[in-house]
Amino acid sequence: MNTIKVETLKPEQSFKGDLLLDKLFILLGAGQPVTSEFIKELAMWNITEVLLDGTNPFEKPAETEKINEADFEDVNINGEPVQEAPKMNTSIKEALAKAQGTSNEKSRLNAVLNVYNEYMTYIHSVYTRYATHGDFNKDELFETVKELCVFVKENRRYVLRISPSVETRTKNYLVSHAMRSTIFAIVIGLKLHLNFTQLQELGVGCILHEIGMLKLPSYLYLSEKKFSHTERAKIATHPLLGYQIINQAEFPITVQRSILEHHEREDGSGYPQNLTGDKISDYAKIISVVCSYEAMSSPRNFREARSTYDAMVEMLKNQNSKYNGDVIKALLYSLSIYPIGAYVYLANGKIGQVCDVNSDNPKNPIVQILGEKAADGDPRTIETDDGINKIARVLNAAEARDAIKFLKQNEKEE
Repeated sequence: MNTIKVETLKPEQSFKGDLLLDKLFILLGAGQPVTSEFIKELAMWNITEVLLDGTNPFEKPAETEKINEADFEDVNINGEPVQEAPKMNTSIKEALAKAQGTSNEKSRLNAVLNVYNEYMTYIHSVYTRYATHGDFNKDELFETVKELCVFVKENRRYVLRISPSVETRTKNYLVSHAMRSTIFAIVIGLKLHLNFTQLQELGVGCILHEIGMLKLPSYLYLSEKKFSHTERAKIATHPLLGYQIINQAEFPITVQRSILEHHEREDGSGYPQNLTGDKISDYAKIISVVCSYEAMSSPRNFREARSTYDAMVEMLKNQNSKYNGDVIKALLYSLSIYPIGAYVYLANGKIGQVCDVNSDNPKNPIVQILGEKAADGDPRTIETDDGINKIARVLNAAEARDAIKFLKQNEKEE
């Protein structure tokens, strides 16, 4: 990672590596041209330095004492400035089409993961566009969320098993958090029978609920240390900052309120307005729950994650009734008390991964048994119960990693 002075950038240059902002957001992708407008916009945002993810092309080699032209690519842009971050809808639709064409369990999981990653890339581009251009493509965002709602509805039990790597969460915490929270929010919205327009608005609000963080120094959401009182106070301003951003961009008032109120709590202990009960918007009540659940079950660079089971138990405690009871119930019945994706040890001595909920009893989800196959060749699944197939406990992080290694080894041998 190398630092480059903005004043040294020249139009029509492009880099082999990505130009980054705060080691997190891509300002300019590898191979994309530097334009005069891009340089002016950096100056407008008072950005004097950028980071290059790769070798610094301005570093002079000892032999030649001049810029190595191999580190640049020739680009013909016809004098037309880059107006916005690249659209991801085409890639998403291609990935969706491939996912719909799969039948067996393994192929379906891989296809769903590909779609998930495309949505992650799209959300990254939304945050990057605001960081660099100060605006949003609202029509594209709502259209993309509409596709995401359909995708989640059709692939719920697959998409809930996806857990981004620690590296992904650390490097792109806001993006990973926004993506996972939005998946959970849509699943809850479906359980609460929201109509399609409501699901779209909820999804857009959830994707953007941390957008106010971009107005704060990045160390406040990537730090490895405990925050001081002053730093915690700064972080607590992000809902208001996000609301101001979305209000200025003229998003629907329902979306604006979901962002402003997503840290409010039913008992009035939240912020920034200390709202209570029915004074909090319905979307904010949902985002409040999924934001907290995702944060508990997600590792950061300074701590391990709680298991999804421990996070679920903590949410179910709902101490001081901070969260809306109907939303908590919808979370439970959407993921089960042993959430989809969790690895569990059964009373019969077998190990499995929770792959679906039991609509009649959230304590006894559907489990995929590791190393066993059904007659059709897909992994064998069973409905857990209170007897021989009872879930004895959830595997800890190390045990879960060993289980994943076992699965991958079996796949190679097959």
